[in-house]
Amino acid sequence: MGLSLAFTRFANATAKFTGKPVAFVACISLVVIWAASGPVAGFSDTWQLVINTSTTIVTFLMVFLIQNTQNRDNAALQAKLDELIRMSDADNSFIGIEHLTDEELQAILKKVEKDAHALHAEKSKRGRQTKGPARKPRARVRSG
Repeated sequence: MGLSLAFTRFANATAKFTGKPVAFVACISLVVIWAASGPVAGFSDTWQLVINTSTTIVTFLMVFLIQNTQNRDNAALQAKLDELIRMSDADNSFIGIEHLTDEELQAILKKVEKDAHALHAEKSKRGRQTKGPARKPRARVRSG
């Protein structure tokens, strides 16, 4: 089993576990136990260092696990979207745009929004042409 596969399995298992309510309750319990042990430890520097160090280490490691999971989820989503674009009548030039620069993506977004506004205006214009005189809406009767 390769390192990449092992890390993927570990990241998936960790993400699955840490996303559950029981993991959150366990963390809350640890903080409550730590806080309750304060008087026994005399609220010493070592007592404070325990929680600071442990939370810092966990946070540091979780950043990498979360990033790995998000990268894989995003890549899978992009592949699915690309396949939907490829198999439909959509513009195939959108396939792979996630690899463009921010400026290139912004230019595409502006064009798409411009096209969407033009389409909306066209539909609104056609809607006004086909509608008859405005009618007063009928009151709805609610059943209890």
